[in-house]
Amino acid sequence: MLPPRPSGVIALAADTDTGGALARLTALEGLSRAVLVGIIPLIAFAALGSKEAVAQTYLIAAIITLFITLNFSRLEKILQRRWVLTLGGILLILSSLLIYKGNDWGFAIGVGLRSAAASIFTVCISLYVMDYIQKLEFARTESRRMLYNGVAWLLGPLVGIWLWDNGYPFSAFLVSIFAAVVMLAYFWHLRLGDNPVLVAAKPRKAIHPLTLLPHFFKQKFLRISYLITLGRAIFWVLLYIYGPIYAVEAGLPNWVGAALLSVGCAMLFFSPWVRALAERFHTKNVLIFGLCLCGGSLLMLGVLGEAQKFGLLFWWTGAWGASMVDVLGNIPFMRTVKAYERTEMTMVFSTWREMSELITPLIISIILLMLPFSTVYYIFGGFLLVVAVYARALPNRV
Repeated sequence: MLPPRPSGVIALAADTDTGGALARLTALEGLSRAVLVGIIPLIAFAALGSKEAVAQTYLIAAIITLFITLNFSRLEKILQRRWVLTLGGILLILSSLLIYKGNDWGFAIGVGLRSAAASIFTVCISLYVMDYIQKLEFARTESRRMLYNGVAWLLGPLVGIWLWDNGYPFSAFLVSIFAAVVMLAYFWHLRLGDNPVLVAAKPRKAIHPLTLLPHFFKQKFLRISYLITLGRAIFWVLLYIYGPIYAVEAGLPNWVGAALLSVGCAMLFFSPWVRALAERFHTKNVLIFGLCLCGGSLLMLGVLGEAQKFGLLFWWTGAWGASMVDVLGNIPFMRTVKAYERTEMTMVFSTWREMSELITPLIISIILLMLPFSTVYYIFGGFLLVVAVYARALPNRV
């Protein structure tokens, strides 16, 4: 028999594969987002006409997402965690419709709801992992989730851009909606099947998010963990938004931009090897290497300046480094957060997604008022290298 777990967590029978269930849920949610990831920036760039306008749109979307994420505790108190995850799936479906049919504001709201759905899902899954999976199994579970997610992010962008370029634009959005529906159906199958995986969450007192921020960031290891995940997320924001635009500006067809995203995400297939490296050389050292590779790649894009075909190589090496951080990036937080603070601290920690989507377009908008776009690569590449140095303070046991 499995030992009892706190209420509100995954509670599988002994013969049920908890890690596999979490990995499959992650892959389905990832597919729903991945199929549109190469299309949305092109829609925005074509409709808005400039990188500056694209950055401003994503800035508005990030503000919407940040508000929702910081109030996760209130949502969980009102709805319980299984209904919060369900809400995330519904927002994912609604966002697809808004992005396809919306005007400027509708598009911004759709992108915001899409990011909010991803954030809600991330918080819920992270809580399930920490509640059920033993600490020593975090690396194995996370690498498995990233491996499954890699399949979704390898196929999704290519399928989406093929449908878009071959005269089936709404079909890509239908695939996204269908994947979200299947994810919700599978989640509730786990909940309502013969071996229910989800029990009712115990009501908690909702805590105002502003009271949690000082408590979170005064803890050194949590602060470092946050900067690690924020740094890798900033790279992915740059890649997802400007990677397809970079390919077009370099004189390449739309499918190359989608292939860039797919090849970058394909690095997640090496998750088992990344985990093996972490076991041999310590998670901390692999994280530092990944951050350095990611930051160095951005600096090389800055050196190249204007978009060039050769620059796709550095987007790819940066994605390789970011994927290594993807596999291991949550582990420092999971291993250092206090058990009785998991829900509250996870709510703050999970804002790395929103902050990356807020900070990145905000800084880009400011930079482009005075400086060329290549400055963006220097700024964020330098930031990632600084985070790599800061990560040296983590203990080897992480």
